[in-house]
Amino acid sequence: MDTPGASGSRYTTPPPRQLPQNLDLTPEQVKRIELNRLKAKARQREREAQTSAASTTNANGKRAMGVRDSRLGKYFEYDLSKMVNSKGGFLVEDGKEIDEEVRAKEKERERQRAKQNLEPPIYLDPKLNPRCKDCNSMDIDQTYKKVFGCLVCNKCKNEKPERYSLLTKTECKEDYLLTDPELRDQELMPHLLKANPHKSTFANMMLFLRYQVEEFAWKKWGSPEALDAEWQKRVDEKKKKKNKKFEEDLKALRRRTRETVWQKRKDKEHKHVFGVVEKGADGAGKQICHECGFTIDPGHEQISSALEVEQLDVNLYRSKTLYLPVHARGVFGGQVISQALVSANNCVDPMFSLHCYFLLSASAAVPILYNVDRVRDGRSYVTRAVRAVQRGRTIFIMLCSFQRPEPRQPTFQLLIPPNVPSPDACESIELTYERLFKETTDKRVKEFCLTALEERRRSPIEVKLAGVRDSENGLPVYLYWHKAKNTPVRYDPAFQKVVMQVSLMPLKVLTYPSDDFDCGDWLLYVIVSEAAASGRGSVHGRMYTPSGTLVAVCNQEGVVRVDDRTEADPSLAKPKL
Repeated sequence: MDTPGASGSRYTTPPPRQLPQNLDLTPEQVKRIELNRLKAKARQREREAQTSAASTTNANGKRAMGVRDSRLGKYFEYDLSKMVNSKGGFLVEDGKEIDEEVRAKEKERERQRAKQNLEPPIYLDPKLNPRCKDCNSMDIDQTYKKVFGCLVCNKCKNEKPERYSLLTKTECKEDYLLTDPELRDQELMPHLLKANPHKSTFANMMLFLRYQVEEFAWKKWGSPEALDAEWQKRVDEKKKKKNKKFEEDLKALRRRTRETVWQKRKDKEHKHVFGVVEKGADGAGKQICHECGFTIDPGHEQISSALEVEQLDVNLYRSKTLYLPVHARGVFGGQVISQALVSANNCVDPMFSLHCYFLLSASAAVPILYNVDRVRDGRSYVTRAVRAVQRGRTIFIMLCSFQRPEPRQPTFQLLIPPNVPSPDACESIELTYERLFKETTDKRVKEFCLTALEERRRSPIEVKLAGVRDSENGLPVYLYWHKAKNTPVRYDPAFQKVVMQVSLMPLKVLTYPSDDFDCGDWLLYVIVSEAAASGRGSVHGRMYTPSGTLVAVCNQEGVVRVDDRTEADPSLAKPKL
């Protein structure tokens, strides 16, 4: 290599390389080396051309976008140098043509809006200019003229608000009783649209001219007086509905409160936990509570608890226990009548007579509500109506009549049947079922006897059969002795009549001629069925003391049907037991 000082020549970068002298190359190898060198030079010139193109500007005065750097990752590329502004809010490439027709329509709309906002010109001839119909002024409010077709100046508009003020749609509907379709009809009721001042996202306000609204309202209702009458009528109906809803909500609140109070009271009540029946020195059975030591007579507790009701409110009572007889569709009707009488007796003096109707069967799993209605309060007679409700349905209705005692009035009665055996000489119902159980061989009859025996042993009423006789008309008359088990004392007359209902069948009509009886003593029950037809039967009953005093007269009407489907198809016959 030559030095600069010796030869005066400059160094080149890179310095030329001299091929080794001892390297022997064939002509083909020399040719390949030369081709590779030319290709490298061509690639280098191409890169230099691209770099110089990115630094120059195009026809739009912008620099073209160069090669994207691969290190920046994946992204969308937009060549801003080729973008033009179409004044449409979007960037459109040069290759895409702009819809000239759409642009022309937009410009035409802008011209129309600008033309509408322009006030009409004032003519030099005063006769051609519109004038206010009140003061004949040419200072016309163009908005009123264009929207409402009303020629009024700004001065008259401000001085006469009772005629030219604007009303909202709500005011038109509430004060003039106009409907929404009428107000939305632009031809019928012209209106001005304005932005809602409460919130920008709300719908635009609809403003109406007052005198146009009044003219339409007078035409619709006939006169201002008729409109006022209709408005007052609607206000009264709205107030009535509001009061009705308030009463319903108040009743629902009271009902929920009563149920809550009753549940809390029920939870706080002490529940006796009795042990087995223990016989005392006198041979009477007793049960003792393990927690408080309370002692009860089993038979007496059963009859008294069956009659208890809980007072929830004035004239509103709830049953505590319900008895469901074996094979029965609902609870025992006599217990329902007794509890209804207890509810009615809590309001008045001793009872004289009652009329009652069973409408539906009741479930023993849900308490019964007794609602007492004070129908009439007289000097001698008092009337009460009791409605028994369960699960929102009326299951029983009773009408009771109460009377003050009048001892100095005439008295007579139907005599007791003659030659009735005494209670000691009669056989109890339990022995009758036991004898039938031993004598029969039918499994169904045996099962029925066992069920009836179990029910009679748990019943608080003792029953003995006094015989069956034929009346003068040939109808069978059934005689029964019955009394309440284990009654330690004689109750007051009102409670005596309530206890009597437990031993009676569910009655329709019951009258008490006398109060001189004791349910703890034997009473003779005389029963006769007087008629049956069309699926219904009537039963008449009388109750006597052992001395022959008539203490109760009762009547019952019930459904008695025979399954007549077996005549057409014997395969439908099914046993009842």
